[in-house]
Amino acid sequence: MPTRSKAKVLTHPAMARRARAKEREPSRGSVSREDNGSDSLRRWLEDHGAKKVKVAAADIDGIWRGKYISVEKFLSAAKSGLGFCDVVFGWDMGDELLDNTQVTGWHTGYPDAHAKVDTTTGRIIPWEPDTAAFILDFVNEDGSPYEASPRQLLQKIGAQARELGYLPRFGAEYEFFIFKEQPQSLKEKGYQSLTPLTPGMFGYSWLRTSQNAPLVHALIDGCNGFGLNLEGFHTETGPGVFEAAIRYDDLELSADKAALFKTVVKEICARHGLTACFMAKVNAKLPGCSGHVHQSLWDLKGEKNLFHEEGAPHGMSRLMRHYIGGQLELMPELTALYWPTINSYKRSVENTWAPTTATWGLENRTTAIRVIGENAKAMRIEYRQLAADMNAYIGMAVSLAAGLWGIRNKVEPPAACNANAYAEGDARPLPRNLRDAVALLKNSERARELLGEGFVDHYVRTREWEVRQYERAVTTWELERYLELI
Repeated sequence: MPTRSKAKVLTHPAMARRARAKEREPSRGSVSREDNGSDSLRRWLEDHGAKKVKVAAADIDGIWRGKYISVEKFLSAAKSGLGFCDVVFGWDMGDELLDNTQVTGWHTGYPDAHAKVDTTTGRIIPWEPDTAAFILDFVNEDGSPYEASPRQLLQKIGAQARELGYLPRFGAEYEFFIFKEQPQSLKEKGYQSLTPLTPGMFGYSWLRTSQNAPLVHALIDGCNGFGLNLEGFHTETGPGVFEAAIRYDDLELSADKAALFKTVVKEICARHGLTACFMAKVNAKLPGCSGHVHQSLWDLKGEKNLFHEEGAPHGMSRLMRHYIGGQLELMPELTALYWPTINSYKRSVENTWAPTTATWGLENRTTAIRVIGENAKAMRIEYRQLAADMNAYIGMAVSLAAGLWGIRNKVEPPAACNANAYAEGDARPLPRNLRDAVALLKNSERARELLGEGFVDHYVRTREWEVRQYERAVTTWELERYLELI
């Protein structure tokens, strides 16, 4: 078994303080808080043998759009930014140009947008050891945040939480399929009859992980070496299905880790001749793939879990109740942000571990929000509406914004569901398709108030485009059902 590599991550002086305390030693790649200029970056790159740099930003679908640049180009960009074609906010995940956007398009000529390097995000890519990676943020000409950017949305909501006196701590866990396929074979098979890494239903299987030990260790060590800090990794029920839990952290660090996790898994699997899939529902006969996000609010020093109150029922503070109340109240109208694709809604089916109603419960996996723990260390919620196809920046930002709205408005949640939430006749149903969810979001004044007119308008336009593409498609189901008999 290869030795697990230590994460080589440039740590942000303020936001990584708790992470350093947890590790009890500074990261070997850290830039000191007194010296984080271009000379320091150059030394860090030289010390770690980086001969090139990969820079990228997450688009509206959570797909990383980036490129390799030289060290000299990077050092210049770190100082003054760089140009990056804004078409990444003007096309869909298949690079097809949107016909309804306002932020960019033929009417603007698809100019370069200005992107700045977040120098606190530096990592050495373990499977490309001569290459460093940094995250970009898009900004307007005056330096203000680019409203359509999911990462900037998350930063805005995180800042609002701190202004209210709360430190959000989040942690994501993903389920995903691994297939014995490569891009060419996927195309040749028409994405049908794919061969899973392993056959059969083997949830929490010691055997299956051991049988695939080289891949499993490559994924665990690769993620940890890239600073993603996995707490757990195991098989889930389903052929070739795995689940990984990323250690919780302060909101912004956790979102970066969650967003990077999917591309890390895809890249490592590709090196083993495999394809990782994070669709919400790959097969109608199998459970879907979740992307649950654990959430709690702490005091600004990170010393007290504000979701816990000694002596309160189930240890839940009033703050926690209001947080849940806000999330449940806004859940239907914000669903399009949590479930962003046509496929997302195929996961929301009764008795399949995915929620269908805006409900909460204590240790109840049939509800949309599961309360976990009764002590100060463990007290948190598991936001179960989110799936593996989420854009982690959007999913975390929006669920936090809804919780903060509940706190500000002292929203009490309905009674906890103590039984099967699928059978709760009085529970508010969640939208069952993207068209309906987008309509709710488009008409939501509260969403625009919480997230900003610019972000919501752009997001709605991209989802309306997605619906139109689906409605024009002729599916395999239609051909099999109608071609011969109709």
